[in-house]
Amino acid sequence: MYKNRLIKLKEKNEITQTQIADILGITRGQYCHYETEDEIIPLKYLNEICNYFNVSIDYILNFSNKLNYDSNNKEINLIISGNRLKNFRKSLNYTQDKLAQKLNVARSIVSKYEKGQFLISTHFLYDICKKYHISSDYLLGKIDYEPKLDNITS
Repeated sequence: MYKNRLIKLKEKNEITQTQIADILGITRGQYCHYETEDEIIPLKYLNEICNYFNVSIDYILNFSNKLNYDSNNKEINLIISGNRLKNFRKSLNYTQDKLAQKLNVARSIVSKYEKGQFLISTHFLYDICKKYHISSDYLLGKIDYEPKLDNITS
């Protein structure tokens, strides 16, 4: 998912796991689990890493080879993200139940994401973007246009 790109960015920028962990306010051991994908990195931390290295979430998740987008917002907007998820779901003519079933999550999770009550999980984000070929940065409200993704394969 993101392991290789995290390692390459770390090496290219000559930064250690400890330094990245300090930036995120977590232990080096916890960051190590994220970098090796033993645990899925929470989106909050993934966004912080992307902002630190000035790269897109699409790049880190290996959906695009483009490092970053023009007019990139640093923060994830829960309301915009929820509305975009809802509009995307409706464009497929899916109910919340159907989208939840397709992504193997509870309908209540989809509902809470659409209402902007919770930050989308990294796992959900990865699955929906990969399955439906949509930009994670766009879906999260970090950019205002849908870029063409060059690396997604189903």
